[in-house]
Amino acid sequence: MNTKTIPLYEWFAASAKRCPDQPALEIADRVISYAELEGMAERIAVQLLGANDDVAPGRVGLLAAAGTVSAYAGYLAVQRLGATVVPLNPSFPTARNAAISQAAGLGLVLVDQERIDVDLPTRILAVDSGELSGTLPTGTGELPELVAQPGDLAYILFTSGSLGEPKGVPIQHRNISAYLGHSIKHYELEPGCRVLQPFDLTFDLSVLAMFAAFGSGATVVVPGRNDLLAAARFVRRRGLTHWFSVPSVISLTQRVEPLRPGSMPTLRHSMFAGEPLTLQQAEAWHAAAPNGVVENAYGPTELTIICAEYVLPKQVAEWPRTPNGTVPIGYGLSSLECIVLDADGKQAEEGELCIRGPQRFAGYLDPANNEGRFLTYDGDKATPYDPGTRLTDRHWYRTGDRVRISVDGYIYCERLDHQVKVRGYRIELGEIEAVLREQPGVRDAIVVAQSATGGEAVLAAAYTGRIGNTEDLFRVLRERLPSYMVPASLTAFETFPLNVNGKVDRRRLAEELSK
Repeated sequence: MNTKTIPLYEWFAASAKRCPDQPALEIADRVISYAELEGMAERIAVQLLGANDDVAPGRVGLLAAAGTVSAYAGYLAVQRLGATVVPLNPSFPTARNAAISQAAGLGLVLVDQERIDVDLPTRILAVDSGELSGTLPTGTGELPELVAQPGDLAYILFTSGSLGEPKGVPIQHRNISAYLGHSIKHYELEPGCRVLQPFDLTFDLSVLAMFAAFGSGATVVVPGRNDLLAAARFVRRRGLTHWFSVPSVISLTQRVEPLRPGSMPTLRHSMFAGEPLTLQQAEAWHAAAPNGVVENAYGPTELTIICAEYVLPKQVAEWPRTPNGTVPIGYGLSSLECIVLDADGKQAEEGELCIRGPQRFAGYLDPANNEGRFLTYDGDKATPYDPGTRLTDRHWYRTGDRVRISVDGYIYCERLDHQVKVRGYRIELGEIEAVLREQPGVRDAIVVAQSATGGEAVLAAAYTGRIGNTEDLFRVLRERLPSYMVPASLTAFETFPLNVNGKVDRRRLAEELSK
């Protein structure tokens, strides 16, 4: 296996050199070739250099909607300078983007023209429309040679944190290079392929959709706001060959415009990740896309996008029938080491999945978050990582996911903590609870996830104490948290139910909230 690290930008640049006239990006009716997108990225890179006294910046925030050309040209511009990109989400509350900017130590944030007045604690640089139209000189002679070492950071993504603040996950070039080398071959990507990119840039699956396509000369196709409500129609209209999304999109389109057998004949590969894929969802999709394969994939952000995958057999009669009705996540990629450990740190048929290898990140941006997330294993028993010692490649990352080993690979069972997934986004319930507990009159707060139609998770919050108006709590939550983290309901309790150990009984509380 080739272990050479290719910097993230070079995956794109090689395709721009090899097939400059091929379409690289398609947004609505606008089609941009590799040569055009490369020119845009280089001109924005020159702009970034000028804003930073002609010195390549270290970390650059990117605040631009994934449905805009400036988002992709800006992302590539940061990579062209060998800098670290930190995506910020335009739909997030300003306070959250400001907290991420501070935690990441950003000195500069690149924004599109629509967000030029954004209030962030750092310098703002708006993408000049001329940089996208090509009316300004390219200035390529002013750009320094790309220098990016394997251990340099390609990007930092922020996930929900259990202590009330988002936590940064830094991904090195060696981590993402290891995965892209696998994914391009695995998905048989090449010029002419058309790849769906439906994710916010703060979601790590966006890196797969972008750079697996860019690295192979394929086309990134970005859907509009409502396109996925009618998935089959969008696939046919755009001639998609590769579909990457969260499984809940299947349930969504089934409610709005049900999938018909054979309605997506152009699809060759369909990969679902971010939350459990049910056999029922997979069967509906497989029937609609009979000329391709359906895959369930798994991977925490800390393990660089995808670390396990399971391709369903072509014949539905050969599909595994799991006890929980979900598609297995398969075994780990060949470059990774995986073990399943029970509560005593011994290998077992069922327990926590722990992984190490070239895709494993090197630790959280704030080292305090490393505590409890890593361990060593001597072949007999696991030992918790001592946060006072240096974290090395020998340490295993604890995914926090309980799995069961089967002949078809791992079957996902449940989380071992209070983390849940909503539309593929990872949420630490403790972060929402922390915001609620800070509010006047709230003594305690608990948030639980409940199943809704189609198996999607819906958040419900409970609190004790006296408050004047629950709408005030909702307002604070909307100001502090992304919309997908705001609970659908807030219920007051005199006291929470307790278990025999005197702790809050979350299961009983969830039952009370579901009545």
